[in-house]
Amino acid sequence: MNRYLDMVDSPEHVKKLKLDQLQQLAEELRHELITILSRNGGHLGPNLGVVELTIALHSVFSTPKDKFVWDVSHQSYVHKLLTGRKNRFHTIRTTGGLNGFALRAESDHDCYGAGHAGTALSAALGMCAARDQRGSDEHVVCIFGDAALTNGISFEALNNIAHTTKRFIGILNDNEWSIAKNVGAIASYLNKIITHPSYNRLHKDFERLMKRLPKGELALLLAHKAQEGFKGALAEVSLRPTDSHLGTDGRGGFGSSLIFEEMGLRYIGPIDGHDLPLLMNVLEYAKTSELPIVLHILTKKGKGYDVAIQYPEKFHGTGPYDIKTGAGPAPKPGAAPNWQDVFGQAMVKLCQKDNSVVGITAAMPSGTGLKALEKAMPDRYYDVGIAEEHAVIFAAGMATMGFHPVCAIYSTFLQRAYDCLHHDVCLQDLPVIFCMDRAGLSANDGPTHHGLFDIAYLRCLPNLVAMAPKDEDELFDMMFTATHQKHPVFIRYPRGPAEGVPIKDIPRLLEMGKAEVIQNFSNNGGRKVAFFALGNMQKLAHKAAEPLAAEGWDCAMINPRFTKPLDAAATEFFGRAADVVVTLEDHALMGGYGSAVLELFSDKHVTTPVVRIGWPDQFIEHASSVDYLRNKYGLTPENVVAQVTALFATSTAARLTAVA
Repeated sequence: MNRYLDMVDSPEHVKKLKLDQLQQLAEELRHELITILSRNGGHLGPNLGVVELTIALHSVFSTPKDKFVWDVSHQSYVHKLLTGRKNRFHTIRTTGGLNGFALRAESDHDCYGAGHAGTALSAALGMCAARDQRGSDEHVVCIFGDAALTNGISFEALNNIAHTTKRFIGILNDNEWSIAKNVGAIASYLNKIITHPSYNRLHKDFERLMKRLPKGELALLLAHKAQEGFKGALAEVSLRPTDSHLGTDGRGGFGSSLIFEEMGLRYIGPIDGHDLPLLMNVLEYAKTSELPIVLHILTKKGKGYDVAIQYPEKFHGTGPYDIKTGAGPAPKPGAAPNWQDVFGQAMVKLCQKDNSVVGITAAMPSGTGLKALEKAMPDRYYDVGIAEEHAVIFAAGMATMGFHPVCAIYSTFLQRAYDCLHHDVCLQDLPVIFCMDRAGLSANDGPTHHGLFDIAYLRCLPNLVAMAPKDEDELFDMMFTATHQKHPVFIRYPRGPAEGVPIKDIPRLLEMGKAEVIQNFSNNGGRKVAFFALGNMQKLAHKAAEPLAAEGWDCAMINPRFTKPLDAAATEFFGRAADVVVTLEDHALMGGYGSAVLELFSDKHVTTPVVRIGWPDQFIEHASSVDYLRNKYGLTPENVVAQVTALFATSTAARLTAVA
């Protein structure tokens, strides 16, 4: 028997299916997700949780005319499957394949691209304002997670919705998880809405009512009565402090819908996010609402796959796995640890030795490696939710009290807190330490997650120290060194396996702003090339030096360690001694480490030519591997050798032409 999924090539086909067929489609979609992602990896848990919701959205609304704005958009896989991309779904997150997030260039059904949290409410409101300005009638539906409500941008948008438009449909997809378990007052507040017994009794009555009434009567009844009657009853019940053991929400009552109501938004919920007919009825009603509306939908992250439910953090975003067990591929014997795990273990050791050190994450304990600190020393660990700006200023506050807070935030996510870095940390010259994972490529995730701009956005700020380790042992040294500084310190390192270098028991204090000369010139009479290979680019530099050395070139190898302050003396010395300088960085060339070397040479009047190897001035796409993208964009030994030799081939040809 053919699957209904095989018959669906567009949202219009979804609309033709009957309820029992749609429910079968939901099961087929889950099977497709579990099967395909077992090969490629991806955001499995979030997408299993929104299967019915996505089906209901496409049954009730009509994209691309109507707009679906997904917060983060990692949960848009089902949307992709239902909008003409199912035949390419097996390519998701691979070279030349579908992107793992919503992408405007990929489909007309993706009206807004995203990869960071907290953007959807503002973007959707902007679309509503534009629609109202031009007088069109499309619906704009914003799907935002409960974790997005820890993000300040979300509240800036909520504050403006009712003042900007009368037609706005927000769907609060509440699954209690972002990546790790949600934390903070907002998570507790939403939980109180869900668990209050009086509220739930009314919710069940509301559910029965919704199922009993025809759509037309339902919309008419609720349009007239929802706010005055039903919502008033809910607010009254939730504010009546009759169950003292439940605790209050800080406003004198129990968790209620008033946080939305007081912002001028009509609130309906909580609603079972896996009850397809109920979802469709509620969405039909939302289309008729004459006030901005928020539907509070409860979903189960990982629904339909027991392993994903059991390990929600692992299956938020996973690599390939065995469907039966959920286990990933066994690590190769002797494989190097991942950079984030090295960082996590180093944090535990530093906290054990130094009471001034604490760890801070913005909802990424596993991704950053701070899970190790949470487990070993929970009193020295802080998870502030998806709130990078708050994390930075929170750390600044701790630093004023004599602490060395360590903010573990991905390079791409730290961009969100740039003003806080400038105004609160660097301007006050506070000793906050930033450990930036994913500095470089996050290949499968693509441009929203690549960390290719941090050197450029940091080195223009006064007071800070910025470093990049060549291996995991040097990372520990840099972290130890950072705890001895009275200035902001930034340490960048890539995603994935480290170099496999043993880590010494006692870290070494590094001399500030001092590069490491790994190999000096041998003075063999050949042309001299000085390689300045930043961080994880050492291996690339050594591979490029081998064929050059075989041809008689005299190669020096320098580990810069610092992007700020530069080792001006060593850089100038090798610049003057070399016939050509090569800088290598896992960063955009524009404003990066190579640019800093050129600026120094200009100031010191060093005329030696510089070959800069790094990423071009464009957003780099996703691919199956880092190696593929490096090959495509010339971050290869072959390109290094070609550029170096081309410099002298050109100069030799010019001299021969002049003699002739």
